[in-house]
Amino acid sequence: MAAFDFPPGHRVLVVGGAGGIGSAISAAFLDMGCSVIATGVDEAALSASTLRPCERLELRTLDVTDDRAVAGFCASLGSLHTLVNSAGILARFKEFEIDTFQRVLDVNLTGTFRLCNACLPLLKASGGSIVNVASMNAYVALPFIPAYCASKGGVVMLTKSLALAWAEHGVRVNALAPGYVETPINAAGRQDPAHYERIRSRIPLGRWAQPDDISGSAVFLASPAAGYLTGTVLAADGGFLAG
Repeated sequence: MAAFDFPPGHRVLVVGGAGGIGSAISAAFLDMGCSVIATGVDEAALSASTLRPCERLELRTLDVTDDRAVAGFCASLGSLHTLVNSAGILARFKEFEIDTFQRVLDVNLTGTFRLCNACLPLLKASGGSIVNVASMNAYVALPFIPAYCASKGGVVMLTKSLALAWAEHGVRVNALAPGYVETPINAAGRQDPAHYERIRSRIPLGRWAQPDDISGSAVFLASPAAGYLTGTVLAADGGFLAG
């Protein structure tokens, strides 16, 4: 088997896999021959997914803030080799409200921990791995999304802590830190040409990313080629953090 190939029957759970970056990650794993369970928060999220039907793809709803739902969902999987945590929200300008702040952390950070913890028995059994989707904003803050920045910084440190805790079980835990990606979560902000251009001109590669620019990094972190990587955060940001 080649270093980047997955063994037959490799099962991947992409939480938030019906969303912008999540759907690209789901599609990339499908292209590698894996079986994928992709989730959305509700049926509307699944209906809006751009994923094409495939016999190796299953779409399911999951609210990552519901402890009982998460436990039941993961118990129903039977087996799992890779967990990708890609569910995330932000609320520009509203995150100074305590209820909104707590909601963003509950989805982005605590939700990630819920899934990691609930899937651990399956991943221990398979010698699998976790890929958490953090953000460039774990390192470079923005003024109007304090909860988002705090949650993604938390995902980075959560990833490192779980990597240390679970290495003895053979479970690798890594994270991906995307930069500016054109997805529905930032569609409103991209309507401002000056805002869009200001960011584009700051990116060394000269353009915003598309979701497909991010998905390959997630596949790599889960692949046998990354078998000696754990506790790593891989920036996929077009060079933004380099300078």
